[in-house]
Amino acid sequence: MTRAPSPALLGALAQLLGPKGYTTDADIMAPWLTDWRGKYTGRAAAMLSPGSTEQVAAIVRLCAEAEVALVPQGGNSGMVGGATPDVGGNQLLLSLRRMNRVRSIDTAARSAVAEAGVILETFHHEALTHGLRFPLTLGGKGSATIGGLVSTNAGGTQVLRHGTMRALVAGIEAVLPDGSTFDGLAPLKKDNRGYDLRHLLCGAEGTLGIVTAATLHLVPAAAARRTAWIAIDTPHRALLLLRQLDASIGRELEGFEIIPHGCLDAVLRHIPQTRAPIAAEHPWYVLAELAGVNDQELGDALERELAAALDAGLIRDVVLAKNDRESDDFWRLRDSISEAERAEGPALQHDVSVPVDLMPTFIADNPARLTAAFPGARALSFGHLGDGNDHHHAPPPGGADGPAWLAKHGTAVSRLVYAHVIELGGSISAEHGIGQMKRDVLAELDSPARLAALRGIKAGLDPAGLFNPGKLIA
Repeated sequence: MTRAPSPALLGALAQLLGPKGYTTDADIMAPWLTDWRGKYTGRAAAMLSPGSTEQVAAIVRLCAEAEVALVPQGGNSGMVGGATPDVGGNQLLLSLRRMNRVRSIDTAARSAVAEAGVILETFHHEALTHGLRFPLTLGGKGSATIGGLVSTNAGGTQVLRHGTMRALVAGIEAVLPDGSTFDGLAPLKKDNRGYDLRHLLCGAEGTLGIVTAATLHLVPAAAARRTAWIAIDTPHRALLLLRQLDASIGRELEGFEIIPHGCLDAVLRHIPQTRAPIAAEHPWYVLAELAGVNDQELGDALERELAAALDAGLIRDVVLAKNDRESDDFWRLRDSISEAERAEGPALQHDVSVPVDLMPTFIADNPARLTAAFPGARALSFGHLGDGNDHHHAPPPGGADGPAWLAKHGTAVSRLVYAHVIELGGSISAEHGIGQMKRDVLAELDSPARLAALRGIKAGLDPAGLFNPGKLIA
């Protein structure tokens, strides 16, 4: 059992952090006590904003001695309530946003050391000033932080070529639950000292350690990119196109997103200054992007393959971006889907993954299962076909009282979706994590062996349960 922070502890923390790093002001804390989706709202005894790893370690030691729980938070842009404290008001919110330095960039080694509070978009710009690129991006790049991305093993739209955050993390610095600091920033290619703590902390959602900095792999800045918006009939045909492009173009294929017309329509209605790249309506669209060195070669390869796909009847229509501005416009449509869906009203969001070859089958079959069990239920799927990650949203039936319908059927609808995913050998969380939203579903549906291992690791590193309690592990 954790305890409420005593006046003595709060006083010590205030003295340690000073006015820039300590507050109990309700108005200042309020924006950080509700998750991005507005699904969870908690309370905190105070918000702590350390400016260094040493301060984080001192905070943890004080709280460990007092048996007070800490909830680490980055940009508060998570999708599963993983950085929101509970409603009890006894937990302390630990914000890493002040730790926002890019400590170093090594152009020869193509790596950088960035602190946990560095915003992803800022890091992108910093890398580009050195002729390099950090090859992970997502819709929330303007608020997501490096620490949050590490802690959730974020994915995004370039996983097809570069992998998830775990593949891009070469080293980690973190404070462990006893207040000790794990300095694993050295980018060792070989290290056989047992369990890989770097990989263990990446994706742990702050339950095992508080990530304070990371060494990250960079790649050369792409001298050229070519982007296409493609109209297509079905997800199965999209998979055939993916295989064709992958076989003929290879590593230059960096992004391959699938988008239904319903999602595009929502973006066009809710997001200002957006327009459809193709005037005619089609049931599905693919957003494909190549990145490489030679602009002419990329353009020739993409035009050749898409012309062949058109001639074969595999695709219906295609528009090629003429320049970076048009490429950015295409990606804005994709990146705005979550914002547009939120504006549409309440819906059940499922971030799931299945084997790539089975993603079209899941997209095609799951809506029928939903409708059979819940008459009028709908589903919209979009996401990263190249890596099998489907964002599967289930809005209430048209004309229904949305909140009431979700309150009555939401849990059962999600169980049906997740059971189908597991039946296909997939995961109930592809890139958003488990947080508190999926914690009970994980405990119910996942492998007993996996759950036992997760609980054992948590008990070994954080026996008092002080780090982000109530998240990930039930």
